[in-house]
Amino acid sequence: MSSPSKRREMDLMKLMISDYKVEMINDGMQEFYVEFHGPNDSPYHGGVWRIRVELPDAYPYKSPSVGFVNKIYHPNVDEMSGSVCLDVINQTWSPMFDLVNVFEVFLPQLLLYPNPSDPLNGEAAALMMRDRVAYEQRVKEYCEKYAKPEDAGAVPEEQSSDEELSEDEYDSSDEAVVGHADP
Repeated sequence: MSSPSKRREMDLMKLMISDYKVEMINDGMQEFYVEFHGPNDSPYHGGVWRIRVELPDAYPYKSPSVGFVNKIYHPNVDEMSGSVCLDVINQTWSPMFDLVNVFEVFLPQLLLYPNPSDPLNGEAAALMMRDRVAYEQRVKEYCEKYAKPEDAGAVPEEQSSDEELSEDEYDSSDEAVVGHADP
């Protein structure tokens, strides 16, 4: 790689080619949203999250910042900010990793194998250690309440109100949606 910006461009293209829905936040390639689906065989299955990714100037030598936009119930995700406590991303990042690794390996592993001994959400960690069945039920409730496709920024198949919103009105009426989807 000749420069971090070329690598950033290449990794972003690989992510798009891997069938992830990516929405740029601004004209640069440093901030964007990615639609992420909960892994099979987990209580997060069926959930869809909008993940905000910020690439630092020094990417890939410095790790990306990754956070959930819509709520998720997980010991290692801050419920208010959505920030992720993930060792590989935050501490053991290597330039050998790329954005596809984040969405195909790191985030699914985080959801499949939560670490209640290093929590950002103490309530979720305590419930997980005390009552796994109740914890998984709470995860599923959060998925149903906050992680439907429309919560991740996907436009619902049909509008539920009598008023149809234009695309511009839809974007401006929802603070979580920033920028415009690709045509």
